[in-house]
Amino acid sequence: MSVLSEFAPAKINLHLHVVGRRDDGYHLLDSLVAFAGVGDRLTVSPADGLSLSVTGPFAAGLQGEADNLVLRAARALADHAGVPAAGKLVLEKNLPVASGIGGGSADAAAALRLLSRFWGIEPDGATLARLARGLGADVPVCLAGRPALMSGIGEVLMPAPQLPDAGLVLVNPGVAVSTPSVFRARSAVFSDPATFPAEGWRDADSLAATLRATHNDLEPAAQLLAPAIGGALDALAAASGCLLARMSGSGATCFGLFRTPEAAQEAASDIARAGWWVWGGDIIAG
Repeated sequence: MSVLSEFAPAKINLHLHVVGRRDDGYHLLDSLVAFAGVGDRLTVSPADGLSLSVTGPFAAGLQGEADNLVLRAARALADHAGVPAAGKLVLEKNLPVASGIGGGSADAAAALRLLSRFWGIEPDGATLARLARGLGADVPVCLAGRPALMSGIGEVLMPAPQLPDAGLVLVNPGVAVSTPSVFRARSAVFSDPATFPAEGWRDADSLAATLRATHNDLEPAAQLLAPAIGGALDALAAASGCLLARMSGSGATCFGLFRTPEAAQEAASDIARAGWWVWGGDIIAG
């Protein structure tokens, strides 16, 4: 068996409405999810047992984590397929930890895809989706890895309208926020699901115009817990060519929508500052 690798792109919630709450306490969501051209990378090579090492600029954030989602995904897949859980896994951690862009979920999804190939098994889509749901609410959409309309607690996925070619700037102001804490701090008011044109958007301007009628219901609560998020949003909104600035997920990473990847890259260079993680590039349109 050769060395194989899998890309785990950052997940971006272009909008996020909290539309209800189940009896078991889980919140019901409505979100248009896209993916950015930046992410972690997971590599596997032959080994007698299963191991995981973490490298990259944000490796320290996962040190001492006894049961990383990647290992949980590997064991779940091996148990399902009845194969030994074996392989030397290396996770290049390029995304900030606990930052609202699905880093851990994307890594788990990448593990399911990667190890299916590495172990020579071919689980059907329904099986992989079931395994993904058992790992976390964001893992199913990350497993698909393409723009989607997400509802339920994250497990109900529909194809998104066609996204345009556009640019994104991602900014994390160097703080981590707890998703449960953000949900506890939010207003109890629920939003309606968003409506989008079935045919999609011709360009970034039309996408931004539609998104301005939506919001991220977790943004105010996250800013109360981490005021630095407001500084990131202000920096994005002030950047030349920014069409929309918003927080992704439960934070603290925020995004700016731009007409082109080149415009996003230029804006990212202008926004960069000490202690912040800033990236500019393309949105994965599907």
